[in-house]
Amino acid sequence: MSGSGKSTLASYIEDFCIQKKFKVYTIDGDEVRDKDVEKLGFGREDVLKNNLRIAELCLDLKDKGFNIVLVPVISPYKEIRRKVRLILKPYLQLIYVKTDIDTLKKRDTKGLYIAADKGIINNLIGYSDVNPYDEPDNAEIVVDTGEMTLDQSKDKLLNYLKRFVCI
Repeated sequence: MSGSGKSTLASYIEDFCIQKKFKVYTIDGDEVRDKDVEKLGFGREDVLKNNLRIAELCLDLKDKGFNIVLVPVISPYKEIRRKVRLILKPYLQLIYVKTDIDTLKKRDTKGLYIAADKGIINNLIGYSDVNPYDEPDNAEIVVDTGEMTLDQSKDKLLNYLKRFVCI
């Protein structure tokens, strides 16, 4: 969900991979959303469409020789995660960056939870009744940034990554 630490952790992993001379790319979901001619919102159908676009971009980047593609985006629905897994099989490693609502509200770097509480945003993923978040039941790894420090979260991810690449 927004504020869980996805981008922070991806940035750390990206920097580490660059130091190790991997060809790595991080996809920013907002950039993908903003670059497209068809402007998408944050309702269910638009989120599904954006996640599928990102999956196709991952394949394109793989074909262009990137060893690692990091995708710190919200993928809130089991249905879309199943579709994305089929598209990216066998390359996908689903990392669930989990955090409790209280921690998310404390972080709230974009002011989204405040806006939702004020009724300015009515479809905040995982927070608004109209846009729930389906917790993944098949993530390869779960990093709970509400219970772990940033360093512990980084270490857990890095140790997981080391199982797949020679570092």
